[in-house]
Amino acid sequence: MPTTVITAADIIRHYAAAIAYVAEKDKDQATDIGTFADQLGTAARNFLMARIDGHEDVQTAAAFLHEAHVSIDANERTVFLRKADKLLAPIVWDMTEEYRGMVGDGDEGDG
Repeated sequence: MPTTVITAADIIRHYAAAIAYVAEKDKDQATDIGTFADQLGTAARNFLMARIDGHEDVQTAAAFLHEAHVSIDANERTVFLRKADKLLAPIVWDMTEEYRGMVGDGDEGDG
């Protein structure tokens, strides 16, 4: 069974908007993997301060993305990107919605 290749651009496209919001950088969304890894680390801290479960996985994903960013080996980079995506995919949306609800910016009501 072939494995889908995950690129840095894929990860940024999928998660940058949500993570930028939590990192309080929504007007300065990441466009490169290094900046995205930094914003992910900030988001992990914000999730921790908000007591939202999953912040450890977000921090680990940030570390994987940093390693992918500095890796000179293409295969190693691909492995780190895949590991980060595997951690982020099941949690980012729910965590971000919970965070939005806590800071009063959710769209769960019309007022």
